Amino acid sequence: MSNIAIVYFSGSGHTHLMAEAIATGANQVPSTQVELLRIQGEDITNGRWRNDEYMAKLNQADGIIFGSPTYMGGVAAQFKAFIDAASEAWFQQAWKDKIAGGFTHSSSQSGDKQGTLLYMAINAAQHSMIWVNAGDMPSHYLGKDDGVNRLGSFMGVMGYTPMDTNGKPAEIYEGDRLTAINYGKRIAEIVQRFQK
Repeated sequence: MSNIAIVYFSGSGHTHLMAEAIATGANQVPSTQVELLRIQGEDITNGRWRNDEYMAKLNQADGIIFGSPTYMGGVAAQFKAFIDAASEAWFQQAWKDKIAGGFTHSSSQSGDKQGTLLYMAINAAQHSMIWVNAGDMPSHYLGKDDGVNRLGSFMGVMGYTPMDTNGKPAEIYEGDRLTAINYGKRIAEIVQRFQK
């Protein structure tokens, strides 16, 4: 049995929907257990994040997938507080050789989401983790219209939903959901390949 933890912050719900889609994909791989670990603002006191239960689960996971909305060209402050707290795991190299990946969402097509994914990949490298890229060509290059990797992201998975000021529940584009499902499955398969 392989264990995958998806640790993420979601402000308005879009990143949460992407995390759920990644979990759906990972769960398609037999003998895979997936856990969603949603970062909450309540776990941050005086600017410091702490959740011992989450850290224990991350330390036990075979793969960790990081997720954050892109705010102002980078990760959300809540996610950054988690990353800073994980420096204890970094110092011990507790996540060394774990499989890693990342995803992000914003309310504009670019939104400098690449900066967020690069930040996550650099953090994974500092932990000596093994980063997994998206693995999907943009579907329109292949003559398909399902919207998979419509934003042309190769470092990780990106989602885009125009900003809604009317208070509608969060939703994500179907192509972004399919891309996230594919990514979850890809990471779960790679985790199992590395366990052999």
